[in-house]
Amino acid sequence: MMELINKKAEAYAKNFSSKEDELLAEIAAYTNHHPHAQMLSGHVQGKILETISCLLQPKKILEIGTFTGYSALCLAKGLQPDGKLHTIELREEDAKIARSFFSKSLQNNKIVLHVANALDIIPTLNEEWDIVFIDADKVSYIDYYELTLPHVKQNGLIIADNVLFHGEVLEESIKGKNAKAIHAFNKHVANDKRVKQVMLTVRDGLLLIRKL
Repeated sequence: MMELINKKAEAYAKNFSSKEDELLAEIAAYTNHHPHAQMLSGHVQGKILETISCLLQPKKILEIGTFTGYSALCLAKGLQPDGKLHTIELREEDAKIARSFFSKSLQNNKIVLHVANALDIIPTLNEEWDIVFIDADKVSYIDYYELTLPHVKQNGLIIADNVLFHGEVLEESIKGKNAKAIHAFNKHVANDKRVKQVMLTVRDGLLLIRKL
């Protein structure tokens, strides 16, 4: 696995970004002991999500891949008073953890947690999204994108995580089904005339996709 970000630069960025609130710090500390701890959005990326949400002041957010709830709580901070964030988690155990953290948040009444396969749930949600955050199984990224884009508002955002996939997409010969799927997704978006996009080299790569 390639080290994408200079550790000192990462620590410096964290040091000069606004601090996590107590609940987010609690989730981060808890998730450090999770077998998939690397899936946590983390401090700096969390602040990026929070800042984007606060700037857009969304009414409706869709998150695909809840994990332990960190990114959902970051995104929820920008919601309008009557706004809702729908988040979908496949694993019952992770959903249970996320639900316990949501219950401690002032945003709890704005968060709707679905425990199921996102490909089954997304078509049942009759909403127009201001922000969609994709952070689930990599082989389904194109499916998630195509399912959600028609329901994203003009100038709304789709944010896709892990678009550098541990540096594996940078290799001359891309191996592994996840890295291949992410590379295919990145090319798919790059060729889509319905959107404009910018890739950020934050953490494992974030792709910000604006619907035209």
